[in-house]
Amino acid sequence: MKSILLSLVAMVALAASPVFGQELAIGEKAPMSTSPLLGVDGTSHTLLNLKEANGLLVIFSCNTCPFVVGNGTKTEGWEGRYNGLAELAESLKIGMVLVNSNEAKREGDDSFTEMKNHARDAEYAMPYVVDEGSKLANACGARTTPHVYLFDSNLELAYRGSIDDNVNRSEEVTERYLEMAMTRMAEGKKIKTATTKAVGCSIKRVAN
Repeated sequence: MKSILLSLVAMVALAASPVFGQELAIGEKAPMSTSPLLGVDGTSHTLLNLKEANGLLVIFSCNTCPFVVGNGTKTEGWEGRYNGLAELAESLKIGMVLVNSNEAKREGDDSFTEMKNHARDAEYAMPYVVDEGSKLANACGARTTPHVYLFDSNLELAYRGSIDDNVNRSEEVTERYLEMAMTRMAEGKKIKTATTKAVGCSIKRVAN
């Protein structure tokens, strides 16, 4: 376990990148809520249209980061929990979308074609959209894949950070930050832990 944790720390350090704007604060409105985002299904989506009665879950994600997809030995990856989150979101009347902001890899691993292939192979149960120019990520201050932003029914930020406390093994999770936040938000209760540290690979932006 110690070696796994050390490996993760090293991966985070290697993935470090400059901060592109401040992270959206709790209570702030979702930016670019009416801006079109092309999904791998060929449909144009907006955050406003994706929102359901009790809110919207936005996860900045990608096709290759080991924190998302796992690496076969040290990390299980959080992607395997996405469809379970989608089921929970649907039951709570919360919309959900995955956003790929890796503009610097758009000609390679995170091309639109590769996004389509990845969504198919992973059997995503939610829209997977491309964030051209990393504009939405920049507006939210998103830094990693994954990076979670949970908005309420008014598209005001209710929770921001990680999915849970164990990327290595889902059965070893002890703190289900996002699930608890979603449930309490849908029930109209105050979220006890509204922010956690997002852990993952840096979003691959194009340098200005």
